[in-house]
Amino acid sequence: MTRRDDAVVTSNEVQVHRDADAVAAATADRLMTRILEAQAARGDATVVLTGGGLGTQVLRSLRDGSAREAVDWSAVNLWWGDERFLPSGDPERNETLARDALLDAVPLDPARLHPMPASDGPDGDDPEAAAARHADELAAASRPEDHADAPTFDVCLLGVGPDGHIASLFPGMPALYDDRTVVAVRGAPKPPPTRISFTIPVIQQSREVWAVVAGDDKAKAVTMALSGAGQNQVPAAAASGRERTLWLLDRGAAGSLPARLGRIASP
Repeated sequence: MTRRDDAVVTSNEVQVHRDADAVAAATADRLMTRILEAQAARGDATVVLTGGGLGTQVLRSLRDGSAREAVDWSAVNLWWGDERFLPSGDPERNETLARDALLDAVPLDPARLHPMPASDGPDGDDPEAAAARHADELAAASRPEDHADAPTFDVCLLGVGPDGHIASLFPGMPALYDDRTVVAVRGAPKPPPTRISFTIPVIQQSREVWAVVAGDDKAKAVTMALSGAGQNQVPAAAASGRERTLWLLDRGAAGSLPARLGRIASP
């Protein structure tokens, strides 16, 4: 990936909320505000969505929020950080979950919606070809000011697994060090084993990266990621935005964080 040479590593900001519902609501509120700010500044907003239960809950909170009508949804560009390589409409695909939770309820411009290819798409059951196709789509969406083969996303949402994975970048797997923008992942330890994922350089191309995490089972991974672990051991340690890196946690996920990491308790 052709990257900017002025990248900076932003410090981690940590905010702790009562439970998963509170994390989802707070993330939805922040995302609404960030979309409006981006549209005011540049005319549109570009967001990377995450899947999983909490990522889907964030989208439901957006759908049900009273401020939903304030957003010009026709000027929102949506991408996904990763996808399960399954047929279109499969209930396990992140795209399917997102459509059910929010996307089918708002007036999006179809040309601004960028789901990752499905296993019944034009490349058939070939995840490498599908990943290359999506990389071309990313490159086509970049602007001269991005200085990269991908857009500069306003916000990239990430979930974190108990093993510390982000997107479909799992500990110890070659995709962690791939400098392409999009890669096929085979043999993922979490089913289904075949996936498509953004790589670390694309995630770090974002203005803001938000790790949205809930559950006691994530506490060890969160603490390691925020305590200087290497990305090979804990991929979430590489979650970093160009302007801001924000961790939105519930009390379970933050349960073992030391005070020096700037934990902020929320009501």
